[in-house]
Amino acid sequence: MKKLRFLLGDQLNHKHSWFSSADKNTIYFMAEMRQETDYTVHHIQKMVAFFASMRNFYEHLKSKGHQVIYYEIDAEENKQDLLKNLQQLIDKYEIKKFEYQLPDEYRLDEQLKDFCSNLEIETEAFDTEHFYTSRTDLAEFYEGKKEMTMEYFYRNMRKKHSILMQNEKNPEGGKWNFDKSNRKKWKGQPEIPHEKGFRKDVSKIVEQIKQQDIKTMGSIQEKNFNWPTSRPDCLKVLNYFCENLLIHFGDYQDAMHTDQIYLFHSRLSFAMNSKMLSPQEVIEKVVDTYHDNKSEIDISQVEGFVRQILGWREYMRGIYWKEMPGYRRSNKLDNQHQLPDFYWTAKTKMNCLHHSIKQSLDEAYAHHIQRLMITGNFALLAQIHPDEVDAWYLGIYIDAIEWVEMPNTRGMSQFADGGIVATKPYVSSGSYINKMSNYCKDCHYNVNKKEGEEACPFNSLYWNFLDDKREHFKDNQRMNMMMSLLNKMNPETLKNHKEHAADILKNPNKY
Repeated sequence: MKKLRFLLGDQLNHKHSWFSSADKNTIYFMAEMRQETDYTVHHIQKMVAFFASMRNFYEHLKSKGHQVIYYEIDAEENKQDLLKNLQQLIDKYEIKKFEYQLPDEYRLDEQLKDFCSNLEIETEAFDTEHFYTSRTDLAEFYEGKKEMTMEYFYRNMRKKHSILMQNEKNPEGGKWNFDKSNRKKWKGQPEIPHEKGFRKDVSKIVEQIKQQDIKTMGSIQEKNFNWPTSRPDCLKVLNYFCENLLIHFGDYQDAMHTDQIYLFHSRLSFAMNSKMLSPQEVIEKVVDTYHDNKSEIDISQVEGFVRQILGWREYMRGIYWKEMPGYRRSNKLDNQHQLPDFYWTAKTKMNCLHHSIKQSLDEAYAHHIQRLMITGNFALLAQIHPDEVDAWYLGIYIDAIEWVEMPNTRGMSQFADGGIVATKPYVSSGSYINKMSNYCKDCHYNVNKKEGEEACPFNSLYWNFLDDKREHFKDNQRMNMMMSLLNKMNPETLKNHKEHAADILKNPNKY
């Protein structure tokens, strides 16, 4: 029986059971399509990374004896639409059964389900065999509970999978969470090793994208592309992280610095989100490294890393599948402003935003605190519509796929879901940015000035935001202290803050 198996660009799992043996009656299909390049404006490096990784995976499957049809973006037979491409192949090869792996994006899941419902041949969907959890595990875990807290889900995952556990009940190190040890400011020491980079020539792919006139953002060094695009590459990055960076990862995971792009971060998110590496093998390697080097590596370094993958990554995926499709329209704070132009140019006098955005445009990368407390913080304080924020984050970062981007952006960063992901909005004045970075040191604005033209714009935006959204936060206990400070503020001081904030919101690109 002739069988067609379809693979998406983020389903590059070498260890999937599909590939255990080659079958002459099974055809695999992969395609670069305008449908996927055009639904938002992507960073050029993101597009190149996916195309290069897909092509490497195609070559890998062929080398294992599998029959594979691959459409590059400019292939003549490429209809640039998923369903048209699939129908064309089903007809051409007289396919009797169509199979696919469950997509991680709701949009594609719906598209493939609808397609299969109209086919007159047998169809079947398979798990991607990547995550620790199923789509519905999180919803089942919290069924009947009044609120969801990631910490309890994370602890359950630790127990369930015996990760960093002394025994069935007690965590290694005597604590579940070492977050309070993960907030050090990096001041030049300890020395940060250079990232495990690559010098790939991807000029052919860049030229194909240009020839197709596909709109992109950001820049690329096409003769020196710096991201892993094959499984061997990804394993090298993982090993390098464990050998050179893990020792200080936890301490400085929230730090930011003008001279350092990656600090002690792993650069593994694209490798995992494309499924070239599994979360299981990443965590196992990191935990094994810790156990082999306990005299040098503190548990706080390792727990912070494990929490990001076993905790947040799986949690965000569960939130996405629990709350979609309504989640993509959530805007509980009723924010309506447009994203300032400087999000595409980095031309702003606010040094923290300039560095974080320029780095994002140059590298398709920013770590979680830059995303949450710099670009996300400003967008929330400036009351930007979450649709605009969503589109920017989904496009600019190399690891951004909707299932992980949307709950992090619309939920964690923008509080647009009203508290499903975060118990309070992650907003701050300039003082937090100054505490965790050196961005404020050479800024045009003075972080210590609360009022006036020289004052850090974050300061007035912060108090204006709290005042504008009083009604939303009146019953939020975690906001009590901030709202109490607002209520005690001198009315004239608040008036000055609101006037300054009004000018920033009206003319953001002059700041």
